[in-house]
Formats: sequence, structure tokens, C-alpha cells
Amino acid sequence: MKRVATLRLLSDLSNFGGAARLREFLAADPAIRVRYSPDGRHLLLLRPPGSPAPQLLLAVRGPGEELERAWPPDHPSPLDAFFLPWPVRPALVLVWESGLAEVWGAGVGPDWRLLQSTELCTGGASRVVAVAAPRGRLVWCEERRADAEGPLQPPSAAFSHYVSVRTLEPSGEAGTNLGRTHILLHHCPSFRLLASRKDLFLVPTATTWPGVDHILLIWSPGKGKLMVAAPSLRLSYSKSLNPGRGDTWDFRTLLRGLPGLLSPRPPLTVHTWAPTPHGLLLLDFRGTVSLVQSHGGTRTVGTLQEAPGGLAGSAALGTFHGTLACVLGSTLELLDMGSGQLLERKVLSTDRVHLLEPPAPGTEVEKMETRGGLRLLSALGLFQVGWEAPQGLELPSAGDLVFEEACEYYQRRSLRGAQLTPEELRQSSIFRAPQALASILQGHVSPSTLLTTLRAELRDYRGLEQLKAQLVAGDDEEAGWTELAEQEVARLLRTELMGDQLAQLNTIFQALPTAAWGAILRALQLQPDGNGRLRSQAPPDVWKKVLGGTAVGKELPNGVLPLFELLCQCLCQLEPRWLPPFVELAQQQGGPGWGAGGPGLPLYRRALAVLGEEGTRPEALELELLLGSGRPKAVLQAVEQLVQKEQWERALEAGLALGPSSPLLRSEIFKLLLAEFARHRRLDAHLRLLCRLCPPELAPAELLLLLRTHLPDESKPPTPFPEPGAEPPLTVGLVRALLEQAGTQGRPTGPVLSLYEDILWDPVTPPPAPPRGPMTTLQASDHAAPVAWAPSGQGLFVTDTG
Repeated sequence: MKRVATLRLLSDLSNFGGAARLREFLAADPAIRVRYSPDGRHLLLLRPPGSPAPQLLLAVRGPGEELERAWPPDHPSPLDAFFLPWPVRPALVLVWESGLAEVWGAGVGPDWRLLQSTELCTGGASRVVAVAAPRGRLVWCEERRADAEGPLQPPSAAFSHYVSVRTLEPSGEAGTNLGRTHILLHHCPSFRLLASRKDLFLVPTATTWPGVDHILLIWSPGKGKLMVAAPSLRLSYSKSLNPGRGDTWDFRTLLRGLPGLLSPRPPLTVHTWAPTPHGLLLLDFRGTVSLVQSHGGTRTVGTLQEAPGGLAGSAALGTFHGTLACVLGSTLELLDMGSGQLLERKVLSTDRVHLLEPPAPGTEVEKMETRGGLRLLSALGLFQVGWEAPQGLELPSAGDLVFEEACEYYQRRSLRGAQLTPEELRQSSIFRAPQALASILQGHVSPSTLLTTLRAELRDYRGLEQLKAQLVAGDDEEAGWTELAEQEVARLLRTELMGDQLAQLNTIFQALPTAAWGAILRALQLQPDGNGRLRSQAPPDVWKKVLGGTAVGKELPNGVLPLFELLCQCLCQLEPRWLPPFVELAQQQGGPGWGAGGPGLPLYRRALAVLGEEGTRPEALELELLLGSGRPKAVLQAVEQLVQKEQWERALEAGLALGPSSPLLRSEIFKLLLAEFARHRRLDAHLRLLCRLCPPELAPAELLLLLRTHLPDESKPPTPFPEPGAEPPLTVGLVRALLEQAGTQGRPTGPVLSLYEDILWDPVTPPPAPPRGPMTTLQASDHAAPVAWAPSGQGLFVTDTG
């Protein structure tokens, strides 16, 4: 059943007071700001400062007079205007660049009256650059200019802004009650403020300092949290920010305490921002629409068929019923927010269109209009876009739906190539479950037996429905989404994890990675031990689903990862240090054909593929995965990388960690490090470990031959001492320590077998010196005895020949 998008006219604006002026405003300037009152009766249009003719128009639906006011171009005009969601009478707040804020309320008659006026900025040199009004609060970003001592110099001038908040509450006849001013952020750059129903987004502007123009902030007043997010880096951090407790943050101190955010990155090139109940939508100049959620995560929603032409092009974004609506010029595109698929594209008769939020629930206007759609305002009228089923379409019965679902299930389970149909299932006597369930739904069979069997499933289903109702009501939204994600991951792990189920699991991990990983922890029963390793008590069938790859001859859709790769990607985002222990545990759990010991890629290579192409992976993670793989080529590759980085101790420890079952690999690592030992003296400090790594079956003669092979060629005759700055030569003492280790296989008992073994097995302590005779004192005389010199190499001694 295909849905059809309908564009229905709600009003041609004739029921608004001053309809002619309203149409003229909407047709003349596409850059005006449009505000819709919560009761749906008031429509405000504002030309902000900088326009050729700053002007304000307030139109009323039904009885009442419009309010219009204009300012000369050189006269201060309102920076922005907002309707306050007060239940009794509508209220309006106007904010000027100088910091003046006025609250106006609708009286009993058609006139508006000033309820309260206040100054937001404390200093006379300050000015407001952005303002927003989220749920009973007034938040503004002000620039505090230099005082009389002198002008500020960059970068101090770039961080001379403050973000402050004041509460706004209705108060009897006085009309309003403005709370005290609380500073949320100080010494921050210029931010633009965008408010949704629950969150306030602080986004960079064109004047934001280049080093921080890739960072945005999300303040959730209800949770008392501030999220610092960098969408290009895929990083987000949470900090406490509750004005009621006096919380405030210095922007520069805040960023210095969060690692990775100040990495050099290009600025966020955004054409249009749009706050929605789901988060903050952003449209870049390539036509890609992304969603920044309240927890700081960013995901791509979809790509428009037509990219914005530049800053001058108008664009508007909105959401309804899981659908993204984007008006770009005179084109309306509807995309599915889950898959990014283009659902419908319409060409409008005008290129000046504004998207409005729906009226508050329970109001008269909301009852008269169709619920759940999105409102479009233009000079032609007020329209609503929504989904409607085609007229005359007969909805399938419950029994038909049962057979259609069963047909898809059996098609996946069967090996037959022909496509199953619901009619075959109805007529066949093989598959009785669809027939029994359909008859129960039609009321022909008592459901008592089925209810007894499915009691646990029905209990879970009832709890799921209650959880959905809580989410719709907005009660404890974050905990509700977490619980819903955990239940859905646990349910999907009980399925075959093919096709749609795997794609759905990928979507959950992208939207709520923390909650999804929590469900995996419980399913695999993962627990860390004291040695930095992971243990699991999950049954083999669960690990078989985790480690299984794609079926032979079948390719996954673009962007969908198998479960093992999905878990590795999630760990890279949440806790990268646990990725190598998880891969090692998975290698221990794998069985033939599971992806660990089967004909496919080994698990460490599947994990490396998640980290990116070779040369772009994090070096520390790549080394840990190679060393923990247990594969000879991988371990040798890791040791070669450690040798290139001159991390000698770790390379030696990697060889020593190999068990008795890897003598050949241990010997190869020793030969690799022995070659480095022969070339230079940077391994001398680790000679003890190198001796431990030496294979005991290696003969001393072989060791010396290996050393001689890698000794550097001498271009000059050897000298007793090296030249200043030159590499010291290899000494006999260092070689002797290696020869002693190489001969530990057994001391020779027969004749000498090698030219060097007599040296090797000499005792370590020198032989005792022979006894000496009495010393005679030589005296100078005319008949001195001749002096005899010993042959060269046998020492110098004096004898008496008389």
C-alpha cells in the first residue's frame, strides 16, 4: 500500500485581519521571520534590523485588528520576536539589539498592551546578537564590547560574548514575571540560538573564531545538561549546566578539558538550520541533510536531488510522522527519515514558502485542522502537507496480514526458488501455524491454549506498549528510548539476523549506540577480569550469530554491517581500548564456519577493516589487534612495526609472550631483532630480554654466523676506539651473553665440537694466580743485569739472569 502525499489548503488568508497586507509581506521578502502563536490565531511577520524597511505585522485569525509598526532604517528595531505559550491569553516578547526586552499581552479587546519592559544587558556597551525563547525562558547571546581602557584585540574580541538566561512566567494581572539573570557561558564566541521544544542549540556563525567554528552546543534545561558536539569529528561530551544550582562554564576552560575537540577541522558549512522535536536539522551546500540529536550524535538523514544554489537561495526544513520535508526554492521533497529514500517530489507555484510548527494540542484551531501534518505558509495561503491513503483502497483483514507475514517468513526459511504466495499457504496442509492464528483472530477457535503458550510474549508486548505511551507523553524520554533500544536489540538477537533484521539492528546502533551496546553486554554476559581481558558465559548459539558473516553469494546493502563488524564499530566509538580484548575473546569462541575458523576472513582482519584503510587506522589499536590475533603473519607484521618505531621492549615482550606452540614464529622474531642488535647499539639496554628470547636449540656457531651476516660493512680498518659521534661497535662481552644463552640446550661432555665451544664453557671466574717468589729490589749500578722482554701478546715481566 503506497502512501500519497497531499497538499491541502487550510486557509487562503482571507480569515486573517489585514489579509492584503499579509499577502504583500509574504510575497515581497523571503527573508522575513515568521512566528505562529501556540493557539493558531496569531501570525507575526518581522523584518529584522538590516532590512531596507524594518517592519512588524501581527495578523489575527477571526475577529480582531492587525497590528503593524514600521521603523526608519536608522532607528533601532526589534532583533526578534516570540510568542509565549501561555494558556490564558497570548503574549509576545520583543527583543532589541540594545538589550531592551518588552513583553506585550492581548487584552480583552483587540488592542495589545505593554506588560513589562526590562534591560537584558548590564553594561551600556553590550549588544544582543542572538535570542531564543525555549519553554518559559528567554536566552540571549550578548557581545560585551571594550570598556574605556582600550579596544579588545583578537582573539580576545572573538571570545567576548556571554550567553545568559531569564525565566518567563505568567503572573496574574501584572501579566508576567521575569526571573533573575543567570550566565550560562562566558568568554565564548558568537553563537546563533535555535530552540526546539526541549533543547536549545548554540550553533556557530560566520563570525565565530576559526578554531572553534566546527563545534556546537546543546543545552537541555529539563535534564540540566550541556552537550558539546563536533559533528565532523563524531565527538560529543556531556557536562552539567543547571542555572538553579548556579552552574556556569567558561567556554575556553570547557573546551580545554575535553580531548580531541580542538583538532584543526574546517568550519561547519551549513546553508540552513532547523530545530525539530527530533533534534537539529542542518542542510549543507551539497544537499545533504543531517540530524544532530540531543545526546550529541549526528546521523545523515538523506540527500536532496537538488542542492542549494548558494546563500541567497531560500530553504526550509521540517518533520512529521517520520518524514523529512524540505522546501528548496519552489520544490518540495519528502524523504523517509529512517532510510533516506525519496518518497515524493512536488513543484510548488511559489518559491517563498515558510514552514510553521503545528498549533498546540487541544486548541480550537488544532481541532478544526487535520492532525499530524506540517503547515506551509505562502502568499497563496496556509497549506498542510501529510499522508493519506488512496480513496477506495480496501485494507487487508487480520487473517490476510497473518498469511502475508508467514509467507515472508517461510520464504526465508525454505530452499525453494519459486516465490511462495499467501494462497499456497492457505491451501497447503504443511504450514498449520498461519491457519490456526488466522482462525483465532477471526474468532473461530478459543484462544486459551495459545494465550497460555504466549503469556510471556504478551507480557513483554504489553510492557512495550506502555513504554511507547510514556515516550509519546514525553515522560523520562532518555530512559525510555534506552529501554526501547535494549528490548529491540534483545528481540533481534533471537531472530535469524538476515536482511531487514540486520538493517534494523544497524539503525539502532547508529541512533542509540550506548543503549544497544548495553543490550549486547547482557546477551553475551561480558565481564572484564583483573588482567584486562574479557570473559563470556553466553551459549555458543549466541556467539554463532555474532561471528557469522554474510551468506555465500549474497551481498549486504550499502552501509549495512554484519553484527561482528557492527560491534567493533560501536566499540571504536564508545570505548576503543576494549576492542582488542573483545576480538581475542571472539577468536576463542569461534567455531568452524562461524567466521573465525571458516573459509572467510579471520576476525582480526574483519576488525581492522572497520578501522578504515591501511595507513589511516589508529596505530595503537592496529598493533593490539595484530598482536592479539595469534596469526604468525599478523604478529610478525606487528613486531616489524614496533621495530620501525624503535619500541624494542614491547617487540621483545611480544616474542616472549608466544607459547611453546609457536617456536618457529618466536625464532623469526628473534632473528629479526638480532639483525637490529648487530646493526646498532640501541638494543643493548634490553640485552637481558633478547637473551631470554634466544632459542635454546640455536648453536653458537649459527648465532655467530647470523651476527656476521648483519654486521655493518667496515670501510676503514678497525680502530680501538670509535670516532666522536660514530656508532660504537659490537663488543665481545655482549656477544658472550648471547652465546651463553644459545648453548643452554646442553653442555658438551665429549670432545670439543666447535671452534668456539671451548670459550663458551670456560668457567666464568678466572683461574687462580700462581704463587710468587720473593721480590728483589732493583738498584741502579754499573753492572745492572740485562732486561729480557717477553714475546708480544704474553705480557711484560722482569727476570734476573744472574
